Amino acid sequence: MSGYQIDPNVLTDPRLEPIRFGFGRGLLAAGETDERVVALCADLAESTQMHHFRNRFPQRFVEVGVAEQNLVTVAAGMAHAGKIPFTSSYAAFSPGRNWEQIKTTAAMNRQPVVIVGSHAGINVGYDGATHQMLEDIAIMRVMPNMRVVVPGDSLEAERAARAIAADPAPSYLRVARDKTPVFSTQDSPFEIGAAYVLVEGRDVSLIATGTMTYQALVAASLLAGRGISAEVVHVPTIKPLDEDTILASVRKTGRAVTVEEAQIAGGLGGAVCELTAGAHPVHVLRLGMRDRYGETGAPTELLEKFRLTGKLIAEDVELDLGSTGSSPGFVASARVAPARG
Repeated sequence: MSGYQIDPNVLTDPRLEPIRFGFGRGLLAAGETDERVVALCADLAESTQMHHFRNRFPQRFVEVGVAEQNLVTVAAGMAHAGKIPFTSSYAAFSPGRNWEQIKTTAAMNRQPVVIVGSHAGINVGYDGATHQMLEDIAIMRVMPNMRVVVPGDSLEAERAARAIAADPAPSYLRVARDKTPVFSTQDSPFEIGAAYVLVEGRDVSLIATGTMTYQALVAASLLAGRGISAEVVHVPTIKPLDEDTILASVRKTGRAVTVEEAQIAGGLGGAVCELTAGAHPVHVLRLGMRDRYGETGAPTELLEKFRLTGKLIAEDVELDLGSTGSSPGFVASARVAPARG
């Protein structure tokens, strides 16, 4: 059995909290532990939850205003001077607007700058496609020296912020805006570069990250009622990828389904396909945003529209199992299921 501790009420009465709230607590805790931790923001301290740090350590907080390129460039200079800078903005703007500055000032120089991309994914809702950052996992994953961390809930975001503060590498931390279920507990583990089996299974590996891990847990529960044993693998670190845990799962089940609130091209789905193609070819179904932008609407409506709820994920998994059977060989599938809503 999996040793990962899951909140026992997550499928019946889940506690809801924005993932960004956990980041705010984790940053504050990191600042209390290490005086080298500093925070820089692009005029969004309350939205990104950096205001807790600002209020506690005003002398270690820098407000750069609406200037994301300046945000990371100043942070890289502070890192070179021995500080551990966290920067925050909406992910649509950082890394969306300042990717080149992140590359040349932080990543190329291996400076421990932390890029916190808040309000990522379609759960931004009514702000629409311009603010629904869906490409960030892909563009940050291809940047050399950069770590990419996507917490699954607020408690994990808190642990992730503390762990990243103690890591010497440049990092990208992706957090969501809206309230989402908390599936982990205070005793659940988090380690940069580690993936975790939350539910063991034998028929298919549901490999998920961020907000989609909860939906994968729901899907696995529904599939179990239909006689399908789904293994749920939670991947909070996209880079470096925990190859051993993922390969052990797909070797057991013989097939994989990746689920992410992001573009499947270059994201978690792309990473898993790259891994399995070279190490253990299996059928891979990628679920997420399929080469399109988001829309304006309530987060719940958008999850339905793009088939990213546990119920619709279970339907697509069952359909895929029925259409492909148990034939061996690698198929990187991005089949488009009928959109709803």
